Amino acid sequence: MSVQRVETVVIVGVGLIGGSFALAAKRAGRVGRVIGVGRSEKNLRRALELGVIDEASQDVAAACSAADLVLVATPVGQMARVFDAIAPVLPAHAIVTDAGSTKGDVVALMRAHLPSHLARCVPAHPIAGSDLSGAAAAQYGLYENRKVVITPLVETAPDAAELVAELWRACGANVHQMGPDEHDAVFATVSHLPHLLAFAYVGMVADKPDAVRCFDFAATGFRDFTRIAGSHPEMWRDISLANRDALLAELARYRANLDALTRLVEAGAADELNDFFEHAREARVAWHQRFLRNS
Repeated sequence: MSVQRVETVVIVGVGLIGGSFALAAKRAGRVGRVIGVGRSEKNLRRALELGVIDEASQDVAAACSAADLVLVATPVGQMARVFDAIAPVLPAHAIVTDAGSTKGDVVALMRAHLPSHLARCVPAHPIAGSDLSGAAAAQYGLYENRKVVITPLVETAPDAAELVAELWRACGANVHQMGPDEHDAVFATVSHLPHLLAFAYVGMVADKPDAVRCFDFAATGFRDFTRIAGSHPEMWRDISLANRDALLAELARYRANLDALTRLVEAGAADELNDFFEHAREARVAWHQRFLRNS
């Protein structure tokens, strides 16, 4: 089934995620006019220069007053302000969706700030992050063969959920549906925790008295493990707080595993260490093979 064309799309937050959606959807012929909204006039100008958006505005309410679909691609900590600003001006038919990495909080914010518009609300999460940001990071093929999770509300109209899903499919993505609590538990494990670990580890190295010497000799293993520590601090601050409960549970589980590893090293338990590493290696190799098959 082909998705209908959406004439006016407003992207609130024209960076890697929102900008790449705009590029891919326009290339697929699924959207007409794209209005970009953001705080940085410089970033909006760059988005216009690159053809990511067709119009720019720093007034989110004015831009959304004529929207057929609004994609809020800001850090989750900014979404309450955005929803509150657009609530009085949204056309009744307009769909509101997002690209946040947490979903329980987004659902709660939609209920709090858009109570009369819930049938047109479709929370979503494209799994295609990067340590790059800004309009210049936007790319046409970012969502090719990537997963996008949608978490419709009980009140969400089926046609609204299907339109959002089909737009993401038009961008090349594979769409999955979850409940918000399941989504947040899964991504606390496979996305949020790894980012916190990377930030903590790089911060630890940077605070060592011989940090410069350590960084001088860091090579590909350090690069691969720490790439995500280059991610946007504001975004990850907001994610950490928004998914606090699930993330605290994963931090406790990781701490227990790290304590077990510490005991093995202290005891010089060679066989047990080998088993510990082999178990992790087998799981990682199996995952990577599946990842390559699905890429």
